[in-house]
Amino acid sequence: MAAPTNEKKVSYIPDDIAFSILSKLSVKSLKRFSSVCKSWINLFENPIFINMFRNNLLFKSNSLYANDDVYLILDQLFELYDWKFYLLYGEDKFQNKLKLDLPDYLDYIREAYDVEAISILGSGINGILCIYDHDTHTEVVLWNPATRGYMKVPYSVPDEDSNDISLHGFGYDHVRDDYKIIEHVGYNASCRAPSHVVFDPFWEIYSLDSNSWRKINYDMPIRARATNDVFLNGVCHWWGETNNETCLVSFNLCNEVCLTTPSPLADVPDGFGVHLTVLNGSLALISNRKKTASYQISILGEFGVKESWIRLFDVQLACCIERPIGAGMKGNIFFRKNDHELACFDLTTGLIEDIGLQGTDYACQVVHYRITLRSIGDIFV
Repeated sequence: MAAPTNEKKVSYIPDDIAFSILSKLSVKSLKRFSSVCKSWINLFENPIFINMFRNNLLFKSNSLYANDDVYLILDQLFELYDWKFYLLYGEDKFQNKLKLDLPDYLDYIREAYDVEAISILGSGINGILCIYDHDTHTEVVLWNPATRGYMKVPYSVPDEDSNDISLHGFGYDHVRDDYKIIEHVGYNASCRAPSHVVFDPFWEIYSLDSNSWRKINYDMPIRARATNDVFLNGVCHWWGETNNETCLVSFNLCNEVCLTTPSPLADVPDGFGVHLTVLNGSLALISNRKKTASYQISILGEFGVKESWIRLFDVQLACCIERPIGAGMKGNIFFRKNDHELACFDLTTGLIEDIGLQGTDYACQVVHYRITLRSIGDIFV
């Protein structure tokens, strides 16, 4: 009879089974488990694992697309003073469009305040869009296209002409059941002011519940020129710029805490074009080196941690592609072409095709929208 030993038997999980399990985890969880096994340390350098992770990201079920009432809103400026909004629908490519009737107030400010263009801040939140004048950011309207209800957001500062207002985000505070807008207020250097007056820039938050603005004590990077903003899970995100460095700025509307995440992009002379979007429930960065047709798509695993940026897709598109304008459901990215036609690139197949929609020479953007008949109190008229 053999003498008993104290040796422990160690069981190993085959890599293919381990990869299948790990590929379903979030980036943050994967970073935590990377030290468990030597072969797990550099998972995102393993092409087999990367492919599994990409497929799970694109095909996983997400509440953003759980129902059939998810659409896209297309905002197009055909020429100055001539803007139109369309509801896009039709399976995954959203190839059909329905022109929306805009609030009467927009016609009024077009004439009264010489408003040339209207943009959408963030995306549709519970059926509500935040639309604003693209130039001064002072005329802001909350609008539910389904009910046609809208309300004018009050001015934040008494003298808009001497202030440089920049809207940075619109979203929903689920803790207080409140819709909020965040903006930066600086001094307009083109306006004269008494030499003894010192203008310090500041941040403000608008609350729909109180229908008022209040100052907040934060020193955050302001949004970089010609970049967009997105809202996801209670947090407003924008691409910030300070001291010639770029970063992702994430402001939580519920606890009003701000985090910055350093950019994963290399510091190159020509720079990069960047576009933030939500890719099947994950915050994604679409980047491309300017004057090239090479695009990279990265997702962020943990706010504030530069190393948690994971580059998942490297896409070489035709030179006729101008820039991304938004993401659809699952793995669809919408681009505007040089001839202003709109095209849809499918990350799952690697194919790009025209969707039969004509863009414009001017601004064009696409945002998610879910139809809801919910009214916000009795404020909307």
